[in-house]
This record gives sequence, C-alpha cells and structure tokens, in this order.
Amino acid sequence: MSSLQFGRLAAITLGILAQPAMANDPVELETINVTSDYDSESANGPVKGYRATRSASATKTDSAISDIPQSISVIPQSVLKDLGSTSVERALEYAGGVSRQNNFGGLTLYEYSIRGFTTSEFYKDGFSANRGYPSTPDVANIERIEVLKGPAASLYGRGDPGGTVNIVSKKPQEQAFATLQTSAGSWDRYRTALDVNAPLDDDKRLLSRLNVAVEDNHSFRDHVDAQRLFVAPSFSWQLNPDTRLSVEAEVMRHSSTFDRGIVAPNNHWSGVSRSTFLGEPNDGNIDNDNNLLQVALEHALDDNWSLRLASHYTDGKLSGFASESRPLAADGHTVPRRYRERDNNWHDSITQLELRGHFDLGGLQHELLVGSEYENYRKNERVTTIAGSTYAIDLYDPIYGQAKPNGKRSGTDFFEHIESQALNLQDQIVFSERLRGVIGMRYEHFDQQVEDFTTDKRSRQRQDAVTQRAGLLYQLTPELGVFANVSTSFKPNTGLDASGKTFDPEEGLGYESGIKAELLEHRLSATVAAFHIEKKNVLALDPATDSNRAMGKARSQGLDMQISGQLSDAVRLIGAYAYIDAEVTKGDATIPAGSPILGVARHSGSLLSVYQFQNGSLRGSDLGAALTYVGDRSGEAGGSFELPAYHTVDLLAHYKASESVTVGLNLNNLLDAKYYERSYSNYWVTPGDPRNFTVSLTLSL
Repeated sequence: MSSLQFGRLAAITLGILAQPAMANDPVELETINVTSDYDSESANGPVKGYRATRSASATKTDSAISDIPQSISVIPQSVLKDLGSTSVERALEYAGGVSRQNNFGGLTLYEYSIRGFTTSEFYKDGFSANRGYPSTPDVANIERIEVLKGPAASLYGRGDPGGTVNIVSKKPQEQAFATLQTSAGSWDRYRTALDVNAPLDDDKRLLSRLNVAVEDNHSFRDHVDAQRLFVAPSFSWQLNPDTRLSVEAEVMRHSSTFDRGIVAPNNHWSGVSRSTFLGEPNDGNIDNDNNLLQVALEHALDDNWSLRLASHYTDGKLSGFASESRPLAADGHTVPRRYRERDNNWHDSITQLELRGHFDLGGLQHELLVGSEYENYRKNERVTTIAGSTYAIDLYDPIYGQAKPNGKRSGTDFFEHIESQALNLQDQIVFSERLRGVIGMRYEHFDQQVEDFTTDKRSRQRQDAVTQRAGLLYQLTPELGVFANVSTSFKPNTGLDASGKTFDPEEGLGYESGIKAELLEHRLSATVAAFHIEKKNVLALDPATDSNRAMGKARSQGLDMQISGQLSDAVRLIGAYAYIDAEVTKGDATIPAGSPILGVARHSGSLLSVYQFQNGSLRGSDLGAALTYVGDRSGEAGGSFELPAYHTVDLLAHYKASESVTVGLNLNNLLDAKYYERSYSNYWVTPGDPRNFTVSLTLSL
C-alpha cells in the first residue's frame, strides 16, 4: 500500500472518530481524581493483582493503557503464579485471540498466532528475542507478558499483522526480598526457583536481582522428559540523578525429548493412546543452549527530554538426534519415520538509540519518540536426514530399539546473514482533555544473504519498507473511551523456495475500532475491539518438497476482548474471548481460496477467578478456578483434518500458613478432557495434558 493510500485511509478513520471533539457545543467533563494503589505502577514494574494500568509495549513510552488507541492485553506474572504454570503459552490464553501453533517438537515457542495470523516473533523488553530456535522463555524472570493487537511494524519493524508479544523481564527493586519456591507434580515433574533482590549500597543507587530456576520434568507422554537450568542476574546503577545504567543477562541450558506427538489415522483418532511416543527413546535429547545480554543507558537531558542507548545480544546452539513420524502407511497402523540430526547455531545483536520528549506546539501537547535501530543476525542451520527403508513403528503396538538407518544422507545446510537499519518516528498527541491520538512511521532497510552449501547456490535480497500507523481515542466519560486505528506491516520472507530463490516480503494492513472501559470505580478494566486484517505474499510449507512456497493472500476479521481486575477486595479475575474468521483469500491447488487458516478457532475463551480470604485464620489464603474453551479448528493447512473443540477446568488453592510460608495445590484438567492442543498435519498432533496436579511450597525469606 502506498503512503498516499494509507494517508487517505488514516484521515478517514481519524476524521470519523474526531467528529465528537469538533462539535460546536462541547460537553465539559467534571474533573474526577481517582487515587489507588495502582498509582505507583510503572510500565516495566510489578502489577498489583491482575489489572495493569500502564504499558510501554504499544508506544515504547510509559503510558496509561486507557490513553492508548489500540488493544493491549497484559498478563501479569501473578496469573501464572496462581495457575501454578511455567508455560508462556498458558498465559497467552488470557490475552484473547492467541492460538497455539507449531512448537517445534516441544523445544521452543516456535510459532503462535494472534488474531488469525501465525507469527514466529516475540520480543523481550522491546528487542526481538525469537531469532533462531531459542528455548521457550522461563517464567522465573518474567514480570508481565503484553500482547499488542494488530500491526506494530511502525515501532518494532518486520513482523506479522496479527499482533506482537513483548515480554517484560523482572527488574531490580529498591526493597530487599527473597523468594524460594519449590514444586512437584504428576509424572515426576520437579522445579525449584529462587528470586533474590538486594540493594548493594546504603543509598540504593546500585541495585541487584538474581533469578534462578532448575527443572527436571517427565511427562504423560511415554519416554518424554526435559531438564532445564536458568540463571538471570540483573543490575541497575543510578550513576547520577539524571543517568541510569541497567545490565541484564540470561543463561539457559535446556535439554528435552524431540516429540512430534501422535498420528490421527484417516483424520480420526481410532483408539490411539495420547501417551504413545513415536520416536526412539535411545535417540537422546535435543540440547538447546542460549545466552542473552542486555545493556541500557538512560539519561535525562532536562525535565522534558531524555536519551536511551540500549544493546541486546543473544546466541544459541541447538543440536541432537530425533526419529520423526511421517504420514501413516496404507495399512492404517504402520508409521514411517525419518532419522534426523540437527546442528544449528545463531547470533543476534541489536542496538537502539532513542530520543524522547514532551513539548507543546500549536496549542497541543506532544510526546515525541525518535528512534533508530541496527540489527545483525547470523544463523548456521544444518539438518541431515538419514534414509532407511524399514525404519517404521506400529502406531498401536510400538516396539522400540530398532537399528538406526544407515542409508543415503540428505537435508539442508545453509548460512543466513541479515542486516537491517531502521528509523522510526512517533508522536502521541493530546488534542483536548477528551481526545488523544498517535501517529507513527518507520523506515527499514533489510539486507538478507543466504548461502546454500547443499546446492552451492547463493542468493541475496535487499528490501526497503515504510510502515505507518495512526489512531485516535475519544474519552466519552471518565470511565469509557472509544478508539480506532489503522496500521501496516512488513516482513521479509526468509529462506529459499524449492528452486533456490528468495521470496517477496509479506505485507499487511489492519483496521481496528473498539471500546475501553474502567468499571467498578476503576477496579476492573475491559477492552472490546473489532478488527479486519489482510496479508499478502504469505508462505506455506509444501510437504512434498519440505520447503516453503508462496501461497498468496489471507484475511482475518472478528472481535476480541479482555477483562481484568477486582470484582471486590476479595475477588480478582482475568478473562478473554475471541471470535476470529480467518481464511485464505488467494491460494493454490494445495491450499485453495476459502481454506481456514491452520489452528485458528472461530470461538475461544478463558476465565480465571480467585477468592482471597480477608479475615480470620485463613487471611491471605485463596481458592480459585480457571475455565478454558477452544473451538473446532483446522488441523492441516488446506486439508480436511480438523481438531475438535475442547474445554478444561482447573482448580487452585493456596494456604498462607504464615507471613513467610505458603502452600499451594493446583488440579489441572479436572474433568480429564481428552483434547489436542495443536497440530501441523494429521501425522504431527500434540495431545493436551490429562488430569494432573502440582503442589508447591513458597518461602518468603
């Protein structure tokens, strides 16, 4: 879409919403001052309860969520704590419109979808954090997870138009504390996590924090296990009243079984056990080692202007062997397999320089952000498949210990290098007491080089893109605001097609309008939004060639909502719902137009509610329940295979034995629903956990 076309659309959208503010007889609002425990919240700090009031993900400035003309769902770490879960995907169930996709055999948060469009991107503290195949982020160092709905390329650059996930890590605090939590659960799952925060000087200018987690987990899946060691130190140093230096690091050592799940014969389950493992136990685990370092220097130039210089570096290595299932044989019970060796490594460095400031111009208040970014990403990827004519297993009676194939070796072996430079500009404008707006634009230059060692081919593509967004929010009353926005997205398609050529970039356009409400005297926040998103130059994996191909165009439209906060002093809740109509609008013979997008349910929802005792011997203890519903959804792109709808019920209880000791119990999937949480095809289907429990002990030291 050209800048001129975008400008016309933005003008129409903003003009319609701005009309109430331009009326001849404006209605003056009565000034209402609301004070609460939430007033001290910062965009990068802890959230009291379930209701966040500020965010930096949508604007890269510390802004009130109620002032931002876009849907933002925030899931605080307290939600995962109450659920007794260490899964980032579990938290995303409470964002509304987020679906589970390919998790790369259980190794990573490889893909998920927002508002119908699949993405492999997520961010950590505003930096891209999912280059390569990094381990799933550990919740030990997560303060909050924020989901910015709709295209966000004007801030974050290349990405998918459905939305963006930004993980906010825990920061050092001024008050000293230490928390130790240990847990044990069904199938011999064990985890211990330690969070220690300590000022290092009397003036509290130098702060430190250390998060450590150790896991040794087995699974209801036969022969599947995982081990993890996670260490995350961080420091904050107030060099002088105007300058702060922050240093954060993460070290992850993760080892787990590569598990593609089960097979659905003829697109039906036919008595297949959800615990059946179709790999080989003696393959060993896949090792995924990751390191991260972030450094940020922030300096206040004066009361209104500040500079931020920040760098982010990650590297990782994934290696190991696995036996992977293939499409079921004609006899209906024999599963062919391929034996694969993986040896991948990657390095990613990102540097950002940002100028932020407040000023008045033309009778309007402005908050300006001018940013630049440079990224240098390198990846070596080698996947070797070893052929074997008899390397198969019986779906209903698996016999392990077969000799490994020793046939023809084939696969991929390539080096990819991506450099990008970007400049972005954003202005948050206060037109009046009731009307606020935001406009943004980003220019990005992208240079990708791929060297394929198996074919001795080299390719290079250079792309320049300008992405834009504009939005308005009109405050009808102190409790109710309406908003609308329009934005574009851009994502270069990495990799090569079957002929060794690069792909044209994906481009997206999204519209959104909705309502933001503050209910029950600002104890409860709710956002409801309708959206329409289009994307072109979409890629799909061709099973015949095991390589990507350009598919065409796709469209997603619908409605989603989130509600979070306190019904009363004793009852907190968070919930979400989404209706998504997502389909291919221009396809091919394999994935024709009208095909639903893989893994996206039309209806999905979740609700978590917890009652906390306020008085008596149980004061501080709580009881709660969580409900999750996911509707029918496509289980294979372009195919007839469908994953059935499911719902789960979880119960939780925490007994506060003293000010420093809490004992917890979580009962998950109470009704033992048999469900399938994701699939790539009818031969890679991931079953959900059966009924299980977790007990925990938390010590506040």
